[in-house]
Amino acid sequence: MTTQGTSTLIEPYGGRLVDLVVSPRRGEELKALSRHLPALQLSSRACCDLELLAIGAYSPLDRFMGEADYECVLSQMRLANGHLFPIPITLPVHADHSFSVGKQIALRSAKNELLAIMTIEEIYGWSRREAALQIFGTESVRHPLVAEMSRWGEVNISGPVEVLQTPPHNDFRDLRLTPMETREKLQKLGRKNVVAFQTRNALHRVHEEIMRRAVRKVDGSLLLHPVVGMTRPGDVDHFTRVRTYKTLAEKYFKPERCLLALLPLAMRMAGPREALWHAIIRRNYGANHLIIGRDHAGPGIDDSTGEPFYGPYDAQKLVCQHSEELGVGMAPFQELVYLADEERYEEDSKVPEGARTLSISGTKVRDDYLGTGKLLPAWFTRPEVAEILASAYPPRHCQGFCVWFTGLSGSGKSTTADVLTVMMQELGRQVTVLDGDVVRTHLSKGLGFSAEDRDINVRRIGFVASELVRHGGVAVCAVVSPYCTARNDVRNMVGDGNFVEVFVDTPIEVCEQRDGKGLYAKARAGEIKGFTGIDDPYEDPVSAEIVLDTVAYSPEENARSIIDYLIGERLLLRGLDSE
Repeated sequence: MTTQGTSTLIEPYGGRLVDLVVSPRRGEELKALSRHLPALQLSSRACCDLELLAIGAYSPLDRFMGEADYECVLSQMRLANGHLFPIPITLPVHADHSFSVGKQIALRSAKNELLAIMTIEEIYGWSRREAALQIFGTESVRHPLVAEMSRWGEVNISGPVEVLQTPPHNDFRDLRLTPMETREKLQKLGRKNVVAFQTRNALHRVHEEIMRRAVRKVDGSLLLHPVVGMTRPGDVDHFTRVRTYKTLAEKYFKPERCLLALLPLAMRMAGPREALWHAIIRRNYGANHLIIGRDHAGPGIDDSTGEPFYGPYDAQKLVCQHSEELGVGMAPFQELVYLADEERYEEDSKVPEGARTLSISGTKVRDDYLGTGKLLPAWFTRPEVAEILASAYPPRHCQGFCVWFTGLSGSGKSTTADVLTVMMQELGRQVTVLDGDVVRTHLSKGLGFSAEDRDINVRRIGFVASELVRHGGVAVCAVVSPYCTARNDVRNMVGDGNFVEVFVDTPIEVCEQRDGKGLYAKARAGEIKGFTGIDDPYEDPVSAEIVLDTVAYSPEENARSIIDYLIGERLLLRGLDSE
């Protein structure tokens, strides 16, 4: 079903807003039908995509993509019918599924809530490597989506979807507006031009200035549209982010010019392609201008190369190339600096010679202010925002973190971890130890040593560690964790800034000499299959924070070097003093 867009705003992309939500009567019929159907439990990402498909945010797309659309999007950034669409929206499942073409399945949330019924029309394979290169321009597992894709199913399914309900949300309900609801409210503001803006982080004074300038330039309204689905691991959580948006919208923006609404989008961190996708989505919400930031939707630096995944202005260039076709103008995120003596912001290129300027980098925000408990200055961010950030992000030494030991069996992971744990306890931190061998007797009991089972074990430990870190705890994990992709998945779960990878780089010959259980001998005799280092590979970390030599140095010396690193990163204090 489709609904007509609002007349004075830019029309939805493709001319109409898609609406996949069925009537209550049809919903009851589908609910009864679902009891007899096989079910697919959707990931958080798929739930976000289903919601935005259902309410028309992805218009003209009306289903998870079939093969023709998928292939065209990869190679041409277009749907098979020619419409610009740079990001594939797919529903991957594992190849051993029991689904078949022509059959219906129930789509359920992680909490087993019935969301929709799909009639399967296509089942097709896809290449992770091709998708990674075409969409993200990289195969590096340090890209969070490349790492995540390794867990996706080997085939995609597609077909018409009837949605009974979108995924339920209990937070900020008054701000969770559909494209149609957003359009109705924008229409009441009385301006044809609408400028949309988003960040993945809290709002600062520079953001305010950029928004005001963009709105003045087109004599339009402002759509404050933060993402509250999935963003980059380690980003400001959406509760904190929305609180800063609400504060500014209520206190510093004119209500007749501004609308705050939330976007339940699962970002791909695809840089230029994603910026173009954001423009399409914002058009469906009624905006005909979008502020595109520096390195918009980029995941930052590839630690394996030291270079950013995307150029700082690649996103702006791609949106500009397609702006006329799309009907959405690109408002560039200008580089502004604060003129201290004039108490105003100015474009970097227009700063008078000799003027005294102030600026704070993102690194300084994290390390010199939030990391130390120091409030951000009023010229940089509103006092209300500074207070929200201070309450959400305690000083660095009060935050949780994870020390992840990886290396061959017998390398010295557990021994060093035990010494490290005692040292950290001496410094006043409470520590939870997650040892791979111990975990296998409890959390991962029943798992074998296949590649799949190893990954499951690693990710289970990673999930527990991430929850400990999220609540301010310290997790020390000693796990063989032989595969780079799984380790980077854990890094993303925990958050890059609070994850310390320790590579225990011990030669296999030494590990065999230390092997009191005789596991290596059994593996070489063929009594144990799939043993890491013998007949299953160990992938060395590309850019671990710490590399240990357990031959030349004792466990105590290695543990001390880790302590020194943690103190240097302000995750630990040298003593009980808070300074």
